[in-house]
Amino acid sequence: MTESTIDTLIIGGGQAGLAMSEHLGRRGVPHLVLERARIAERWRSERWDSLVANGPAWHDRFPTLSFEGMDPDGFAGRDRIVEYFEQYAALIQAPIRCGVDVHALRRAPDGHGFVAATSQGTLLARRVVVATGPFQRPLVPTVVPDDLGITQLHSSLYRCPDRLPDGAVLVVGAGSSGVQIADELARSGRRVYLSVGPHNRPPRRYRGRDFVWWLGVLGEWDAKTIAPGMEHVTIAVSGARGGHTVDFRDLAAQGITLVGTAGTCQAGTLHFGDDLARNIARGDANYLAMLDAADAYAERMGLDLPTEPSARVFSPTPACVSQPLSTLDLCAAGVTTIIWATGYALDFRWIDMDVFDPKGRPMHERGVSTVPGLYFLGLAWLSRRASPFIWGVWHDADFLASHIAGLADESRANT
Repeated sequence: MTESTIDTLIIGGGQAGLAMSEHLGRRGVPHLVLERARIAERWRSERWDSLVANGPAWHDRFPTLSFEGMDPDGFAGRDRIVEYFEQYAALIQAPIRCGVDVHALRRAPDGHGFVAATSQGTLLARRVVVATGPFQRPLVPTVVPDDLGITQLHSSLYRCPDRLPDGAVLVVGAGSSGVQIADELARSGRRVYLSVGPHNRPPRRYRGRDFVWWLGVLGEWDAKTIAPGMEHVTIAVSGARGGHTVDFRDLAAQGITLVGTAGTCQAGTLHFGDDLARNIARGDANYLAMLDAADAYAERMGLDLPTEPSARVFSPTPACVSQPLSTLDLCAAGVTTIIWATGYALDFRWIDMDVFDPKGRPMHERGVSTVPGLYFLGLAWLSRRASPFIWGVWHDADFLASHIAGLADESRANT
């Protein structure tokens, strides 16, 4: 690829890059997709074995391709999702090159276009779409010293219970990954502690409709303004075992010990915040608020949906919440593994351009960056709440493709 030149370069061969390729292809814009490994690599190598999508098959897909042979209300597994993206790439005939890593991206010396340094040479592009997604650098707190001899790994490296050392496991994180991993470990017979921080807790289904449907009719997917605390909100939801509402009381009844947010570790003893009951109460409040909004919408629209009063009935508060642990001697408790389900940070250090704010976030408007010709796609809240999801990124890609095609037409008209 040494010194070859293309019109538009797409970096990343996951859901964002493939969606971008479809829309550029529809508009006749020449482009190339570079993927560091394989199509949908993060789904292949950075997800646990039993993972399923958190949304039903009718929802978590591109508008132009359904999950063949699946119950629309079912939840696709990891391998099925990889197969879906491969099928999609073939369907749109995406011009993708796998196994090509982009090490650096900078402006061309003459200021026109960009230079991408890759593992297979240098590539010149008039425009670049960075479609590397929001899950870039795993966040692992340096709280527990390595010299304790406890295995510590991010949730992206977890695969299954059998691959962990024998013993109890502490899972830190109350989002989808944390609760599903903790549940799987407990069902395998492990002693499990789950550190629960602030979170939202939507119902899996309510009055016969999945929560993603309710978010749609309530206008939540199209929300464009980030309310305080919403940018990095943790959502406890699960598609596992056919899909179910996450309730931390149920996890405790299953034998999981709930604890507050993880704090400092001194002499092998981990300290927890006194916020466990508050975090669960706030999650309950979020849950009930969604039920209230759904009920109001159903009444306003005259929808004939069955009422569900039992959805508002909670199990008794477990002892681990009413009398929470403030500390845990990790070795005495037999904890041999800590799984940090603590999310990700953006990592654009390979982009050598003045296009980031002090927190390292790209400066853009709906993905159109402050550097002409440079675009970002697939990030959280790129244009709205739906942006990082499969169907949401498809619509963002449509917008960016229109912008790029307009510039390409203008360029051709001036030559």
